[in-house]
Amino acid sequence: QVQLVESGGGVVQPGGSLKLSCAGSGSIFKINTMGWYRPAPGKQRELVATITSGGITNYADSVKGRFTITRGNAKNTVYLQMNSLKPEDTAVYYCNVLWTILAKKEDYWGQGTQVTVSS
Repeated sequence: QVQLVESGGGVVQPGGSLKLSCAGSGSIFKINTMGWYRPAPGKQRELVATITSGGITNYADSVKGRFTITRGNAKNTVYLQMNSLKPEDTAVYYCNVLWTILAKKEDYWGQGTQVTVSS
């Protein structure tokens, strides 16, 4: 059983900052990719940022230079530092963890945390 618990969402004014946290527990393979996603028009969810267990990061073009994804010291934790927030960043942000073993993909989601950017 794998569980992901997000926290850190809230309401912030344009230009402000928030930091999201995600803590994973259960049988998570040590070589994995953790990340953050949000809903997007025409898509179920779009990638915001991901980070591998080796520290390789990937960002959506829309958040490059504003958001930073990092791994925590605790096992299977990930953070998303969001700066210079814009109203279009308003969304429910979902934490994800995935890995592949012997060609079988395992993919898990958190319940989501709301981020609202509004004046």
